[in-house]
Amino acid sequence: MTAPSPPLRKPPIDGAADVLRVHGYAALAPGPRLVVLGGVHGNETCGTAGIERIVARLDSGALQLLCGELTMVPVANPLARRQHTREGQRNLNRLFQPTPAGVTPFDYEARITDRLCPLLARHEVLLDLHSFQSAGEAFAMIGPRDNDGPLEPFARAVEEGRLALHLGTPRVVEGWLDIYAAGMTQRGQPLTDAALAFGWGTNEYMRSRGGYGVTLECGQHDDPAAPDVAEAAILATLRLLGMVAADPSQAPPAQPALLRLVSVTDRDDVGDQFVREWATFDAVAEGEPIGVRADGRMLRAERDGFIVFPNDEALPGTEWFYFAVASERRL
Repeated sequence: MTAPSPPLRKPPIDGAADVLRVHGYAALAPGPRLVVLGGVHGNETCGTAGIERIVARLDSGALQLLCGELTMVPVANPLARRQHTREGQRNLNRLFQPTPAGVTPFDYEARITDRLCPLLARHEVLLDLHSFQSAGEAFAMIGPRDNDGPLEPFARAVEEGRLALHLGTPRVVEGWLDIYAAGMTQRGQPLTDAALAFGWGTNEYMRSRGGYGVTLECGQHDDPAAPDVAEAAILATLRLLGMVAADPSQAPPAQPALLRLVSVTDRDDVGDQFVREWATFDAVAEGEPIGVRADGRMLRAERDGFIVFPNDEALPGTEWFYFAVASERRL
């Protein structure tokens, strides 16, 4: 008589038994090295779906890699995905740097980062697929212009901008790390290297290693079209880099509207409320009411601009909404 199988045990909540699933493809012809991430935040599933569609096309032969290396991670944060929450123990897209040698990783996301950092470092291009909570259209986020300053020195802005252009979103947003630093200042936090490092996400790490990267926000979390946006973006990136066959019917990309983040407003109290339900990229005029603090103070638009990432579920002390204005930059 065969002995019964032992009962399956659920992995511990800290994710110690988790495994990152990584799909790797290497053509025999040399070429660009592209890495695509999905599921950095567990409640953002569109990137996972887009990656799995591309994996199926490559495995079936419907899509052929002509040159270079393609690596895709459909679920970058298994614990957060299992919980269907944005974070496992903290935001994986902050403090995205390897743990120093001799130091024990202090949380789940640090252990994930220690696996993902070497993976990103051996590639030169990153496409990070996300979605957002509020209503709104898909958009891309890019880094700084070429500079040799202390905050985020960079020398590949043209290539990064070209990638964002070919993703085909109607808007592109710049200015993340500048606004993160400004947010620290308004909270009275010192701008030390260690504190600024917490603002680093996947793209900032990629740029620090000599590569470049674009974050694509594919739409609202539950938008049924968001996985289509993610899949199309991976294909567009592969075609731009010459890694798969070009689509002769593809029209040249239109120049998107480019916005620059200029401020971030934190939620101070659970009683802070928006005056209405905002969507990302809703336009506001100077002086227009945006929200009301718990003590009755009205928050108004500092100038003509756009609401970005309004979050009516933000916890006190975290980002409530960002504010952007039109940028003169062209991609």
